Amino acid sequence: MSPPARPATVRFYFDADVLGLAKAIGNLRADITWPGDDGGVVHKRVRAPCPIRSTSTPDVEWIPVVARQDWIIITRDSRIQDHRAEIDAVRANSARMIALVGKDARGVWSQLEVFMCQWRAIEATLDQDGPFIYSATRTSLRPVALS
Repeated sequence: MSPPARPATVRFYFDADVLGLAKAIGNLRADITWPGDDGGVVHKRVRAPCPIRSTSTPDVEWIPVVARQDWIIITRDSRIQDHRAEIDAVRANSARMIALVGKDARGVWSQLEVFMCQWRAIEATLDQDGPFIYSATRTSLRPVALS
């Protein structure tokens, strides 16, 4: 008899606008979640259901929840620097966000390419305190001004 699965430690929250990417990676990694995720077992780790149940939950409601969990937000937003309400919510809640940007992040396959090209840099942000937002392309991970 094999030992029971242990609880997973979630480290990344994938926003509703990258749901296809989340589900593809969620079959490989137990440390991610997304809105509506019912949880599951991945590599003998049990991921709990996501506290954000609906993909239509407004940013100002889910960002504080995710920030309290100390999860890094993965989203797709080609013009993140222009969305003041989202930037304000990140700043007010000391959230940590990676925005997949540009034409490189339009479809799930392209999003996966951006995510994997920047994986080591994204993972390195786990040690950084929030608030921060980085924009990610296949070739760069750059900070976004929060002021």
